[in-house]
Amino acid sequence: MKDRELEEKGKLLKEQVLGRLDLSRDMSDEEVLEIIDEVILDRGREQRLSLAEKKWMRKALFDAMRRLDILQELVDDPDITEIMINGPDSIFIEKGGRLTRWDKRFSSKQKLEDLVQQIVSFSNRAVSKAHPIADARLPDGARVNVVLDPVALNGPIVTIRRFPREPITMEQLVAWGSVTQEAVDFLKEAVATGRNLFISGGTGSGKTTFLNALSQFIPVQERVITIEDNAELQIRHVPNLVSLEARNANTEGTGEITIRDLIRAALRMRPDRILVGEVRGSEAVDMLQAMNTGHDGSLSTGHANSTADMLSRLEMMVLMGMDIPLEAVRRQIASAIDLFIHLGRLPDGSRKVLEITKVSGYEEGAIRLEPLFSYETDANGTGRLSCCQKPVPGAAAAHRKRVKSDIK
Repeated sequence: MKDRELEEKGKLLKEQVLGRLDLSRDMSDEEVLEIIDEVILDRGREQRLSLAEKKWMRKALFDAMRRLDILQELVDDPDITEIMINGPDSIFIEKGGRLTRWDKRFSSKQKLEDLVQQIVSFSNRAVSKAHPIADARLPDGARVNVVLDPVALNGPIVTIRRFPREPITMEQLVAWGSVTQEAVDFLKEAVATGRNLFISGGTGSGKTTFLNALSQFIPVQERVITIEDNAELQIRHVPNLVSLEARNANTEGTGEITIRDLIRAALRMRPDRILVGEVRGSEAVDMLQAMNTGHDGSLSTGHANSTADMLSRLEMMVLMGMDIPLEAVRRQIASAIDLFIHLGRLPDGSRKVLEITKVSGYEEGAIRLEPLFSYETDANGTGRLSCCQKPVPGAAAAHRKRVKSDIK
């Protein structure tokens, strides 16, 4: 049977199922599946469905009513890392680091819009033509960004960034060649001894994955508070863990809880460490102040093309939130952050640690950066993260104490 014909028969069966649902209460998945089975048995003979088509119809109806419709097939594939929907007729997926166009489509724009509303409802968010941009997440933790018309001219745009069901460990990253064991040994000591680390990189470079992997080195007895726009971190070994998530304003324009609000609240929760999922704006002020007020071992991430670019972005973000001289901003950054870790995505799709840099001081109006590890490529095009010098974690801590003393 042709797909189009089967799809049309599916619409008729769906109407039959909807007519039998008890909308006065919240029905379980098992009850819905039972009704679907009854309808398929009753109407399947009339529509001359084969056994294989009945099985396909059962799953398709359940996915459309209780899951993510045609996208469920993609969400169930653990090898797919990104799903990009450019309107009802255009769906792209990233698998194994390669981008390809999927051969399926939504039957209508309305069906995609209905799915969008279902997705944002998972996170108690709302999206409409009046407020056409929203961030949300799926029940499995996947991050979702939605843009509707009139902003999106070619229909609803949905981008789904998926994460492994089990957190990726540093051991796996070493096995994949994303980082060397020598660098991991240094970073393990840096995290365990309370150095403040900042991870930078471009979009899709693996910043959240690396932050997750680094968090496995946090001592289990510490109290950790994570702060994110959308909860993505998967810290499982720390029992004293608090996870905070920002909230957008409601349709009336009230109720917004920003990253800045959450950092300030976290400071009153007696944290040992604060992990800020990503710094994008004026919340950089509060993050740096947290790092400078006894919360050693804090970690965060930000978008940049290099460590030097990340420093410039941090300066700009602090100035967005506080009107102070640039020299004072640079002193704050130099006293707060011990190490920068920069990640990148290579042309072959692999994600690598490209730089590990120590903040070694503030002199003559500039923050001094000292490369510890750098990704180098030989004549054959083979790359490796190489040690520039013998890294000493304690030196960063000593420098930070000196700078704080100078500020006082």
